[in-house]
Amino acid sequence: MTVKTETSTASNTLTYSKMRGMIALLIAFMKQRRMGLNDFIQKIATNSSYACKHPEVQSILNISPTQEPELLNENPSPPPSPSQQINLGPSSNPHAKPSDFQFLKIIGKGSFGKVLLARHKTDEKFYAVKVLQKKAILKKKEEKHIMSERNVLLKNVKHPFLVGLHFSFQTTSRLYFILDYINGGELFYHLQRERCFLEPRARFYAAEIASALGYLHSLNIVYRDLKPENILLDSQGHIILTDFGLCKENIEPNGTTSTFCGTPEYLAPEVLHKQPYDRTVDWWCLGAVLYEMLYGLPPFYSRNTAEMYDNILNKPLQLKPNITNSARNLLEGLLQKDRTKRLGAKNDFMEIKNHIFFTPINWDDLINKKITPPFNPNVSGPSDLQHFDPEFTEEPVPNSIGQSPDSILITASIKEAAEAFMGFSYAPPMESFL
Repeated sequence: MTVKTETSTASNTLTYSKMRGMIALLIAFMKQRRMGLNDFIQKIATNSSYACKHPEVQSILNISPTQEPELLNENPSPPPSPSQQINLGPSSNPHAKPSDFQFLKIIGKGSFGKVLLARHKTDEKFYAVKVLQKKAILKKKEEKHIMSERNVLLKNVKHPFLVGLHFSFQTTSRLYFILDYINGGELFYHLQRERCFLEPRARFYAAEIASALGYLHSLNIVYRDLKPENILLDSQGHIILTDFGLCKENIEPNGTTSTFCGTPEYLAPEVLHKQPYDRTVDWWCLGAVLYEMLYGLPPFYSRNTAEMYDNILNKPLQLKPNITNSARNLLEGLLQKDRTKRLGAKNDFMEIKNHIFFTPINWDDLINKKITPPFNPNVSGPSDLQHFDPEFTEEPVPNSIGQSPDSILITASIKEAAEAFMGFSYAPPMESFL
């Protein structure tokens, strides 16, 4: 079978075998996108047949399979003891418990647990409940990042494009984040379906994303993991950023950090170089996401990760001529390999906000959600799960998710976990409900 374009020439004829190859490429891309950076690096590090022999790339990938990688551990530490408790103060909501909720569907999964759609039995409101296993977190020494995620969530209540935390609590074995329920689907999901977006739609999403990043930066928080999987659409079609596990707090305007973390397709050159980096790493990621929205793949993508890293470090940015000059100029500014010359390096969000590409955007209307989104997910209500992966929603909800603390067997390791997350629980002040 041969599929031909309008001008039937040998150069643009698409054969069946080529179609199968393209589909295989897309499937491989999707699978890789679902893998965490840690698993990705470990897989590559154990494979000796690299397609790319660049010394910088080999340095990045030079991680022993038995070594605990530094990807997410800025301060590796032994398992916590009573003298190393993470204590953020007394719980503001000591009476919250899993049995307060009716857990309806699994809507997502991560390294440490699940995200579930749940209805609160008292107010009958729907929430996304992120349930994390303490044992898994402690095993990978990730408790500091989980607590950091909680801290960042507490600061998100004032911005319309960041997911909000209603309250949090813990049992002896699990942590619970009670979050806004967002059911318009991941941006990644919509990109998969449509391949790419027209420029006005991409501009709208990029503006809302930039606004959210600018707000985080104003709080001295660097997001560090911007990608279409962490960008949700709400029921009207507005952007909501989620998953703050890799956020870095207390980064002043001229401050830097050096942890090697992120997602392979979106890692900035300075991160790959293992150099100190600053908040401009988020503007690189914005450029990568905008590029993907316009072209369908990240800017330096390759199925071979070593080659992709080499592309990010050394290959010039290539832009096809099917975008406007303003879009081209913005991508060139955001995807500048030298972070000191990158758009946003001097005046952060103001440089992005004032770029000619965003001239059609009224930023006051944007922040007040007065601009009608270019796409409406058309969800009928909270029970409408059409934009969630059936792989998740068709899986049975474990009975143990709704168990209360007194119904869980307490062991020595569980007690240790409880001590490590002392102070996790949170409830907002009563006036926030008025």
